[in-house]
Amino acid sequence: MAGPREGFVDRIRHGGVVLSPPLAAAFAAVPREVFVPDGFQRRDGTWAEPADPDFLDLVYSDDVLVTKVDGRTPVSSSSQPSLMALMIEALDVRPGMTVLEIGAGTGYNAALLATMGARVISIDVQEDVAGRARAAVARAGVSGVRVELGDGYAGRPDEPVDRVIVTVGVAGVSPRWQTPIVAPVEHAGTHPVLEISPGHAARVVTPAGFMVAAGPLTAARPFPAPAPPGALKDLHPYGKSRFDPPLDPPAYRDLWYAAGIWNRRATLAAVPGREQSCLVLLDEDRSGGAIVFPDGSITSSGPGGAEAAAIIDRWLERGRPPMGAWRIGLAAGGDPDSPILMPSSWEL
Repeated sequence: MAGPREGFVDRIRHGGVVLSPPLAAAFAAVPREVFVPDGFQRRDGTWAEPADPDFLDLVYSDDVLVTKVDGRTPVSSSSQPSLMALMIEALDVRPGMTVLEIGAGTGYNAALLATMGARVISIDVQEDVAGRARAAVARAGVSGVRVELGDGYAGRPDEPVDRVIVTVGVAGVSPRWQTPIVAPVEHAGTHPVLEISPGHAARVVTPAGFMVAAGPLTAARPFPAPAPPGALKDLHPYGKSRFDPPLDPPAYRDLWYAAGIWNRRATLAAVPGREQSCLVLLDEDRSGGAIVFPDGSITSSGPGGAEAAAIIDRWLERGRPPMGAWRIGLAAGGDPDSPILMPSSWEL
């Protein structure tokens, strides 16, 4: 392995991700560029083509590759490799297992699982996405993957499945899926990845953000949709900075997760002038609210500032619990005709 592919596994490990030898070997063996033959969207919004000089450098970076957009909204991608690694390791897949994948994406994730010895059934509701994933797996010479067009909610009741992995954001998981399940489940405007055990107890694997699925898997929205830039009006400082230095990204996400447990109006806000999105408690009409920044400072309109400050106090009183410390219970919700199992209880 030479050129941009050299060092790919080390780049995935750079942030502290631990790769098992089989998964490291799969990342080294499966050519990621084969799964993005039509290119992808760069971070600056331009389109990267296979003939571009930086194409392979971008392909073998630890970054998401957006491969399909609807207007300005991404609708299909190849996920960030380190995030894929965390999810696959949580899945605890072993040779000979059958894995049901909900959301085919580019086919790269299924190819990694198959290279580790799994038999993969990948389902996608978008016909063009499923077709491209199927063709990419064939071009890569990977066997053991079957890509199907359909709604993954029903699962595969006619054949045994050992593991389920979901690669799109969902509000809950289908009761028809066999456990264990690894899935990004909506929480306060983000999609933390959950590992769901038999009996439907769950824990957080990692914070994440995902494109949202269609159909009954997102029929229920437990939190308000994220607030776009400029949506919040008449914001004023409320109180002073609480953290010096500011919370680092993992700790900020821990506070954010707790806020979503304690306030169902918690979501994500794109704040002008800031590269990263922020935690916000929206007002009922979505025109105002309280934004909580990593240093603990708050800007708000209306009564939201006091609510936000109380959440910070509560998180500190609990000893700054990391999101992985919460034990999560799931219960039925959503459309009564097509229910989903959603997070409903949290305990430390």
